[in-house]
Amino acid sequence: MTTQTQTPATVQQKQTAAAPGHELSAAGGNDGRGRTTVADGVVAKIAGIAIQEIEGVHALGGGAARALGNLREKVGQKDLTQGVSVEVGQTQVAVDVTLVVEYPHPLQQVADNARDAVYSAVEDLVGMEVTEVNITITDIHVPSEDEDSDDAGHEPRVA
Repeated sequence: MTTQTQTPATVQQKQTAAAPGHELSAAGGNDGRGRTTVADGVVAKIAGIAIQEIEGVHALGGGAARALGNLREKVGQKDLTQGVSVEVGQTQVAVDVTLVVEYPHPLQQVADNARDAVYSAVEDLVGMEVTEVNITITDIHVPSEDEDSDDAGHEPRVA
């Protein structure tokens, strides 16, 4: 019977393969207490949550991503990273965002607010420097009268 021993390097390789991420170097690991690794998806989710809280942002993602997102929401799953892609280095992050803006919010103002929110959230929560946040606005959402008054004006079918 043979037993396999794992060196710390082997364990680290398996952890990296299981959950791709990036180590935080801000004072972590140098004091001998361990190392912190943040997965790319976590950074994308933090950016997505920050953007969704901005006034004037209707949705994240392009047309196909939004259609798929609507299906996910109907079954109770919401993708908070929809429309957000991140490139994470050792100490820096670059973020690309695709979004739809509510009419009549000024597009540049919404983009600037979303950019500021991503910078703040990622730098504060993750502790990595954000080098750039590129925002692509693919559409504007114009609320229709039907959406505003779904049940207003409709008489119930049964008493």
